[in-house]
Amino acid sequence: MGQAQSGTGKVATLQHIQGLRKFATECPSGNLHLHECRRIFGINRNSTEEESAYMEKLFRSFDINQDGKLDFMEYVAAVHLVLRGKLEDKLRWSFKVYDRDGNGCLDRQEVRHIVKIINTIKKHNDPSITGDIDDICDRLFDVVDKNNDSQISVEEFIEGAERDPWVMDQLKLDIGPCDWFIEQQQKNP
Repeated sequence: MGQAQSGTGKVATLQHIQGLRKFATECPSGNLHLHECRRIFGINRNSTEEESAYMEKLFRSFDINQDGKLDFMEYVAAVHLVLRGKLEDKLRWSFKVYDRDGNGCLDRQEVRHIVKIINTIKKHNDPSITGDIDDICDRLFDVVDKNNDSQISVEEFIEGAERDPWVMDQLKLDIGPCDWFIEQQQKNP
């Protein structure tokens, strides 16, 4: 998700990030809930089941204490990672989101699941996108699984994504949080 620069070339500056104090205004309870997070990323009630499931996984990955809400520090960490984090950190975070069972490796079922979700969301935004999920998964394993153990380690994941633009494209979902964040700052300075 968002492993690459935004397509518009916009970059969040320190001035934009200093606008985080709006958190108190936007979230007077001091917490950001899943439904608010969905709104931020444009995942609404009309979204697909896959989009909703992906958003829930993203939200839970930032909810460090697993209390069902993001407090200010969790929110700041999430915004920092998404807007200004290094590629390797974003890839490590993505891997954690994709690793459904938390065992530190991605098996074919996990890869197929995430590729299906990402493709569904991409097709929702651009119906001309095509590709067979099983073919994509097979190619991902051919390119990324260097030791041919039918599992992708975090190191293989990072190396494969950094080395091969096709792999990066298959494993990312650029949902434009940088654009949204800057747009919100411009609307309500």
